[in-house]
Amino acid sequence: MLKSLHISNYALISELNINFYSGFSVITGETGAGKSIILGALSLILGQRADNKSINTDAEKCVIEAEFDISSYQHLNDFFSQNDLDNEGSGCLIRRELTSSGKSRAFINDTPVSLNVIRDLSNKLIDIHSQHENLLLSNDAYQLDVVDIIAQNSVQLAAYRQSYSQWINLQVELKQLQKTAEKQAADLDYIQFQFQQLSDAQLIENEQAELELEQETLSHAEEIKMELNKVHQLLDEEQTSLPLLKEATQALARIKNFIPDGNIWFDRLQSAFIEIKDITTEMNSFEERVEFNPARLEWVDNRLSEIFTLQKKYKVTSVGELIALREDFGKQLQRIDSFDEEIEAMKAKIESAYSELQNNARFVTESRLLAVKPIEKHIVEQLTMLGIPNIQFEVSILALSDFSEQGIDEVQFLFSANKNRPVQPVTQIASGGEVSRLMLAIKSLIAHKVDLPTIIFDEIDTGVSGEVAHRMGEIMQTMSADMQVITITHLPQIAAKGAQHYRVYKDESGKRSQTFIQHLNTKERETELAQMLSGKIITDAALRNAQELLKNS
Repeated sequence: MLKSLHISNYALISELNINFYSGFSVITGETGAGKSIILGALSLILGQRADNKSINTDAEKCVIEAEFDISSYQHLNDFFSQNDLDNEGSGCLIRRELTSSGKSRAFINDTPVSLNVIRDLSNKLIDIHSQHENLLLSNDAYQLDVVDIIAQNSVQLAAYRQSYSQWINLQVELKQLQKTAEKQAADLDYIQFQFQQLSDAQLIENEQAELELEQETLSHAEEIKMELNKVHQLLDEEQTSLPLLKEATQALARIKNFIPDGNIWFDRLQSAFIEIKDITTEMNSFEERVEFNPARLEWVDNRLSEIFTLQKKYKVTSVGELIALREDFGKQLQRIDSFDEEIEAMKAKIESAYSELQNNARFVTESRLLAVKPIEKHIVEQLTMLGIPNIQFEVSILALSDFSEQGIDEVQFLFSANKNRPVQPVTQIASGGEVSRLMLAIKSLIAHKVDLPTIIFDEIDTGVSGEVAHRMGEIMQTMSADMQVITITHLPQIAAKGAQHYRVYKDESGKRSQTFIQHLNTKERETELAQMLSGKIITDAALRNAQELLKNS
């Protein structure tokens, strides 16, 4: 529950501290006193976007801080753990800071957090029902939510949404598969041609480099043979390099033992002789193999031309890439052949998913239908007590033409306040006062089903008075047995029902107007209620009436 609220430098509030208590509390005050300002500050705690215009003109920073008692709400432990927040288990402190420069910061238990995290937590802590929330009754989704809350069907809904998501995703996959199949089927001839062209080329990895070397050799065959023959003559014929080197080696062998480095020189000279002899042998062997072969050269030229043409066509630079393309085209052809099987398999999956979806949708619908009578019974009882004796209220659940994320049901609240008038959708027939009473009845219905610590009603009593106001107060009193209820009201019949009473007032005696809030004692409550009954001039009759209201509440 909300334990305290601290506000500084917000709108007409310089400094304000309020302590709240469990049970039913009421807030009163003249129009324009600043009740909406307090709610505006509280809405920032709940994650609403900030407006730096709300900061006092002479202040650099505005701070709103709310303390909640969460000792009875152990289910919130998971939230704190998931968001890596400190949790003492009993108290929770939420703070918003706004600066005049437009910056905004948010904290939970002094840990900086995003607005989304604050919203997620505040939705579990407090519900502010303002007058514009009555418009929710025109929203089919809200009416469906009310039914689901009473149906307590979160397990069935989770299973349905999972199967719905799977069904939708499978249909998307099927469409994509069919689209791909159609495109590749249209390209089949071209893909087949490309695959055949690359297959017929009989490409071999590293073939291009070897052919280019062979092309160079064949193109210069005569020159190679001539130059290699010259090398042979220089190295291996009489009185040329090898005979002379051999003779030098033999000469050094005869004196090597008499010279300090003789053995080293001999080894080196012998190694050089052996190396040159090996080179000479290899060159001779190569020279014998080289021949001028125009036919082979023509074949090599044609083969390289074929490879270059393929590379240019497919925009690649190597035979390896051409081979990879050939393999890819082959896989595409295999895939085209298997598309029919894949599509049939996908359709079978969708059919199975659809069957599961139907079953889960039926479970959700059944849970909602079971909730209809309890909802109708509660709303009729509450609205009868709230001064609509001829109330007719029905929850209509009809089947949609197709599945939605929420199921296959369309929920509509039907209403009539008169015997001789058939029920119609609430938004088409209910007056403002009737809508206010209906919303209170709905809130009192779901309050016992949702694990919510605090609810704040902002003038939900609009359009009612007298005995109806008295009944509204009783309903809020009853709700406060299970949760903290705070209501802002202009009606003394409701204000008298509160266990705690706060008065919001504006002080204009200084240089600027300021809003304050006061926790009233019994005498102060009598005076406030008397003023609400009779106006600024409090009569004895109004005072006695106020005392009687408090006594009977």
